[in-house]
Amino acid sequence: MSKDQRGEKKTVLVEFDNGVAWVTLNRPEKRNAMNPTLNQEMLDTLNALEGDDRCQVLVLTGAGESFAAGMDLREYFRALDDKPRIERIKAQRTAYEWQWRRLMYFEKPTIAMVNGWCFGGAFTPVVACDLAIAANEATFGISEINWGILPGGNVTRAAHIMGDRNALYYIMTGLPFDGAKAASMGLVNESVPLAQLRQRTRELCDVLLQKNTNVLKAAKDTYKRTAGMPWDLSEDYIIAKMEQLFHLDKMKGRNTGIKQFLDDKTLRPGLGTYDRSKEIS
Repeated sequence: MSKDQRGEKKTVLVEFDNGVAWVTLNRPEKRNAMNPTLNQEMLDTLNALEGDDRCQVLVLTGAGESFAAGMDLREYFRALDDKPRIERIKAQRTAYEWQWRRLMYFEKPTIAMVNGWCFGGAFTPVVACDLAIAANEATFGISEINWGILPGGNVTRAAHIMGDRNALYYIMTGLPFDGAKAASMGLVNESVPLAQLRQRTRELCDVLLQKNTNVLKAAKDTYKRTAGMPWDLSEDYIIAKMEQLFHLDKMKGRNTGIKQFLDDKTLRPGLGTYDRSKEIS
């Protein structure tokens, strides 16, 4: 495992390990609350990792006992109260850019590994990631109601993934819940004991690393971008995406998959797996 040598980032750490970039929010003394500095460093990190071949899968997690305790209320809000409006807008724009827009359509597969406290604004990057795994011991909460404010930063929109009744219950009560409950509501894909969290996440990374990278990107984009489309528009988008992929995929994933299925008899739906090492060049 190698550490990233780019710059002197202090609030974001990056480690590379056999195709996986482990990106860690690094303000453990503040439960990794997201301040303007961290938000800018995360945006810079995502921009750099998209073009870094050492990153084939990105895992987002937090240092210490927390994933992230949401936005840093002191630095993100109070410290900006007396600043010109444009400075507040810039801070908001940077936060939204990495937590939602960049993560949602990141070029590589993304996994949120929720190791501990995950509150408020931290819901946004968790939902923006393609997949999420939590520790059973993790504590989640949409606690803004307790401070007399609304959930900001698209948290309300992100919480819809839990279902309307569940989202409203936790938005209106501010009550916490654990990783197992998060999994049962669909906020994360699964929860495991904390001691097994990194190993289980690595196993999922290894599954993704077997896939054709172009097809993987197209598949997740197609799902996300067609979610709100009428069926006719969705069909048209998918056909266009398939035709685009056929021309862009230099690794010829379609030809490889068909060969492994029809000729080699090594791929069986639900049983065999796509062998990326034998892609036709």
